[in-house]
Amino acid sequence: MNKEELQRLINCDKKRYNITSKTKRRELKSIHGYQFVSTLRKVKFYKEKGSKIRFIIYRIKLDKMEKKFGYQISYSTDIGPGLYIGHFGQIIINWKAKIGKNVNISPGVTIGQTNRGNKKGVPKIGNQVWIGTNAVIVGNIIIGDDVLIAPNSYVNFDVPSHSVVIGNPGVIHQKSNATKNYIENLC
Repeated sequence: MNKEELQRLINCDKKRYNITSKTKRRELKSIHGYQFVSTLRKVKFYKEKGSKIRFIIYRIKLDKMEKKFGYQISYSTDIGPGLYIGHFGQIIINWKAKIGKNVNISPGVTIGQTNRGNKKGVPKIGNQVWIGTNAVIVGNIIIGDDVLIAPNSYVNFDVPSHSVVIGNPGVIHQKSNATKNYIENLC
């Protein structure tokens, strides 16, 4: 990744949070999800570029944010542009998980690994996915594009694109434009 690609990712994240050139600095500081995501991206960038001092500075900042906001998301996680975290609250994402473009993650979400069975591994989450509060997504599964995972759902199975998952155990319901009006400011 080069500096232009980093800026493109950050600009996409800004769009998801509706941050414009008119957004005041003090307002920007109160948008904790954006602050965390942009810092996460900078840590990854400076680690890859071998800039030790900047890596350490941003890593310390990221560690403080993780404790303050309750997020456990590694900078090495493969996260596409436009990740939106709207609220404080525990969020745990396995560092091997893959998360697509324009994904919303709510508080209490766990995206984790299964260590046994035929689904041993971590999830791959597609584009334009909305994950509700306290949802759990585990195992070597694929979540398609345009998927809404309802709050408190348990997902340990593949979910096709254009679907809504409800419940524990989760039940799939096909729905065109499943995330319409849930995911805004796409980039």
